[in-house]
Amino acid sequence: MTNPPPLTSVRLADDIARQLSQLTQLLAQSPPHEAAQILGKVLDYDEGLLGRVTNLVATGSRFAQDHSQRGILHPEVWLALGRAANELDSVGEDLNEHTGTIKQLATPATPSTSPAARPAGSAMVVRRHR
Repeated sequence: MTNPPPLTSVRLADDIARQLSQLTQLLAQSPPHEAAQILGKVLDYDEGLLGRVTNLVATGSRFAQDHSQRGILHPEVWLALGRAANELDSVGEDLNEHTGTIKQLATPATPSTSPAARPAGSAMVVRRHR
C-alpha cells in the first residue's frame, strides 16, 4: 500500500476551495434548522470560517507588504489585500451582530404551553454599499 502524497499548501488551498463548494451546495439544500447551523458555524466571528478567511487575507496582506517594500510586488497589490482584509473584518463585525439570531434558529424550540407568536415577515431589505 502506498502512502498518499504529502499535503502541500497549494493542494490544501485547492481542497478547501472544493470543500467550500460542497458546503455551498449542502447549505442550499438544507432544511432551515440545518442551514442555520451551517451559517452559525460559518459566520462565528471568533471561530468560524469568515473570521479565519479574514485572518488568511490579512496574512496575505502582510506577505504583500513585505514583498512590496522589497520591490518584488507592486504596492497596489499590498493595498488591495489590505483593503480586502479590512472590508472582510468590517463585514464580519456587522454579521456578528446577527449570528446569535441565526444560531437560535438552529436550536430546536422547546415546547411551550401557549402558542408562540409567529414572526412577521419583512419586505424591507437594505443593502449597504461601502
